[in-house]
Amino acid sequence: MDVIGVVGAGLMGAGITQVSAQAGYQVHLYDRDADALGRGLQEIATSLDKLAAKDALTESSEAILERITPTTSVADLAGASIAVEAVFERLEVKQEVFRALDAVLAPDAVLATNTSALPITQLAKVTRRPERVVGTHFFSPVPLMQLCELVRGQHTTDETLATARGFAERVGKTCVVVNRDIAGFVTTRLITALIVEAARLVESGVATAEDVDTACRLGFGHAMGPLETIDLVGIDVMVSAADNIAAETAGETFAAPPLLRKMVADGVLGRKTGQGFYSY
Repeated sequence: MDVIGVVGAGLMGAGITQVSAQAGYQVHLYDRDADALGRGLQEIATSLDKLAAKDALTESSEAILERITPTTSVADLAGASIAVEAVFERLEVKQEVFRALDAVLAPDAVLATNTSALPITQLAKVTRRPERVVGTHFFSPVPLMQLCELVRGQHTTDETLATARGFAERVGKTCVVVNRDIAGFVTTRLITALIVEAARLVESGVATAEDVDTACRLGFGHAMGPLETIDLVGIDVMVSAADNIAAETAGETFAAPPLLRKMVADGVLGRKTGQGFYSY
């Protein structure tokens, strides 16, 4: 049975764990915080129950959950053929994870990152296997969103990319490939530019958050407006992504406006804190 390692039991890590277990993988879910592991497993169980209620599962929730092994020891991921990192969007945090994974995984194992904006090459350089490092950018909520953005680092081989594609397709995702390792890749650059401008429109009193989102949903056919999206993803996460992209680009396109920075400073981070552009 193929073994997948997932690092980080937050919303993204839990989602990647769930779809992997649903696809038949044995999943070792690692987080150094036991409480976070408990919350992640509960998130998975709740999600599976919702799918079961819609007759959207091919087997029981219990059978899927049995394929998930939670652990607070990164050494328990040693047998994984691919390990997917899904921790906070900060370079030094992810590099720490990659060093730890590189030390315990087999030399031919693939190290994947769920980053939405950080350069793959910068993560790969702290390992002894930069050719085996790849971006696998899933979208939230992972069990429902169909896309996975595969990103090549400077040294990522065709074989590694093929391994990542095989994994993503097996868990039910359609893949797009980013061939140049630029900050923000394709999807995050597009949504960040839209979110930044939407926040500026609200900040300057041009329109309300509700009307900006309605305009995007009904005018452009978006399933979710940009400000609803930032509330879902986390305002702090999006500001960090915007900063990473802005550092590589000229002009103000990706510069987070003062409104977003104040919200982060005030702890107003979206759904996870109960308040963002909307109340939850």
